[in-house]
Amino acid sequence: MFEGEMASLTAILETGTVRVPRPIKVLDAPGGGSMLVMEHLDMSSLSSHAAKLGAQLADLHLKNKKLGETLQKDASTVGMGLGGPQGTPPSRGHLASMGRGGGQVERPFVDQFGFDVVTCCGYLPQVNDWQKDWVEFYARQRIQPQMDMVEKGSGDREACELWSALQLKIPNLFRDLDIVPALLHGDLWAGNVAEDSSGPIIFDPASFYGHSEYELAIAGMFGGFSGSFYSAYHSKIPKAPGFEKRLRLYQLFHYLNHWNHFGSGYRGSSLSIMRNLIK
Repeated sequence: MFEGEMASLTAILETGTVRVPRPIKVLDAPGGGSMLVMEHLDMSSLSSHAAKLGAQLADLHLKNKKLGETLQKDASTVGMGLGGPQGTPPSRGHLASMGRGGGQVERPFVDQFGFDVVTCCGYLPQVNDWQKDWVEFYARQRIQPQMDMVEKGSGDREACELWSALQLKIPNLFRDLDIVPALLHGDLWAGNVAEDSSGPIIFDPASFYGHSEYELAIAGMFGGFSGSFYSAYHSKIPKAPGFEKRLRLYQLFHYLNHWNHFGSGYRGSSLSIMRNLIK
């Protein structure tokens, strides 16, 4: 859990977009267990910097896309097809040089969905194996493991039947969408955001490269984000057609995850989303 959190914090930190506590080291705790040592930040509840967080979160989500665009522009300038045929993104691992303060910082462009290490959303580990196709990644590596736990825990036949029907409908929600992998916080609810005098801070991430819309799912489930946050975010990343339905699909993961963490009090919300998306 802590190794995944440290890798997540490090990845977000390296983008230079939104502030996170700087991770220092994962240690074995005396007497068993582990601990994660981080930079100490004097945080308070997010209030005056909500719009700034929205803008910075959008910058985080756009960072990888901009790296890809830089690579393609450089490739076309020198006549080298780093990404293969025109319009094909370069492979994960190609480097884009970004000028910063007179120096050059090389960062890899990521053209797949996943993450290099396992991360945990709550205490449950997430499969982050790299996949080219986002719909396949989300269905197989986010929803399916949650449904497997539901089936093992309660044998809920209605949930399994609804999921079988929903799987056939999911591709239609992504028709005509070009999704470039975005580095996500992965668990951005109100309890994982704060601010200090210099601006917003996010923490306790469960990062991976995914669809930027996924980030807003849990943010909308439990409140705590103002209109100024969303306005600033969507001024940089406008809502694409079908946004609201996909948001419910992404909320399904979090309701299932809560069901598997805290019990069947979240069953009704999980099944309701599946019924509505199947219509």
